[in-house]
Amino acid sequence: MKLNKYHIAVIPGDGVGNEVVPAAIQVLDTVADIHGGVKFEWTYFPWGCEYYIKHGVMMQEDGIETLKSFDQIFLGAVGMPALVPDHISLGGLLLKIRREMEQTINVRPAKLLHGMKSPLANPQDFDILVVRENSEGEYSDVGGRIHRGEDEIAMQTAVFTRKASERAMRYAFSQAAKRRGHVTSATKSNGIPHSMTFWDDVFKEVSQSYPDIRTTSTHIDALAAFFVMKPHVLDVIIASNLFGDILTDLGGAIMGSIGIAPAANLNVERKYPSMFEPVHGSAPDIAGKGIANPIGQIWTGKLMLDFLGYEDLGALILSAIEDTLSDNVKTADLGGEATTPEVTAKIIEHVKRKANSPS
Repeated sequence: MKLNKYHIAVIPGDGVGNEVVPAAIQVLDTVADIHGGVKFEWTYFPWGCEYYIKHGVMMQEDGIETLKSFDQIFLGAVGMPALVPDHISLGGLLLKIRREMEQTINVRPAKLLHGMKSPLANPQDFDILVVRENSEGEYSDVGGRIHRGEDEIAMQTAVFTRKASERAMRYAFSQAAKRRGHVTSATKSNGIPHSMTFWDDVFKEVSQSYPDIRTTSTHIDALAAFFVMKPHVLDVIIASNLFGDILTDLGGAIMGSIGIAPAANLNVERKYPSMFEPVHGSAPDIAGKGIANPIGQIWTGKLMLDFLGYEDLGALILSAIEDTLSDNVKTADLGGEATTPEVTAKIIEHVKRKANSPS
């Protein structure tokens, strides 16, 4: 069997990132050993808020050029708001990497896992994939502030280009073709008459190339309600930067905890490495206590395996996560008493058991 080696840049970052990243790496190394044809080589970087406090920057000056030599990037968490303002921590590391590595698409699943109790009364086994345009939209840097006092003005300009919108939409359609064949576009053209009608027009044009995929265009406020009232009817959602960000936090909530939610920032052209990170933050209030939930980071590793073409190994990890939850081995945020190492060990136990059981 040919051995494929992948050089992964690891940035544990801040807070619980330093606990959940090593946990996820243990799981990824386990499935790599089981496969036999995959090997990960991990290189750690100490970038984050503590690095900023010491050096005045979130990452070293040549950090982006350094990262370009790796196959992928595995990120933990960014943020210590009590010590470093969020716009500095995110802008100097997470957003810098996303933009300069041209990670133009963000992917976040929201799925009712076996062993999890959703806060919804009747979730009906929802399985949603949100594809978010990750490079422009409402999060563009165009704008500014002028004047002072009662005449002060702040302007933030949303930027939508045909190239970026179409690229994200085509990726969403490609994912729907592998799933249940339905794409929902998140819009608000009844209240945002320029950018959102443009988004609607591009969506209609792109959809003509995918006649076998069903489409729906839904206003973001109604779509947020659907996440609560009938998430089971949703398959793939394509959304702008802001709308996708909000919907995916809601997705984490209806799963039962944002601590289990994964994410991928993709350079779909594979010109530069993609970056894989959980949705949860650095959780400084529980950092160092050994009780952080590692599932979001481990599920994020599953997304990295999928992107590398090892969907069978990714499925093995997700199944082991569900078995662990079904065994009621859970951290405190899920109502359990298990520690980070205990949850990790149980997931690894299930991975090995499943790999060794007859198919």
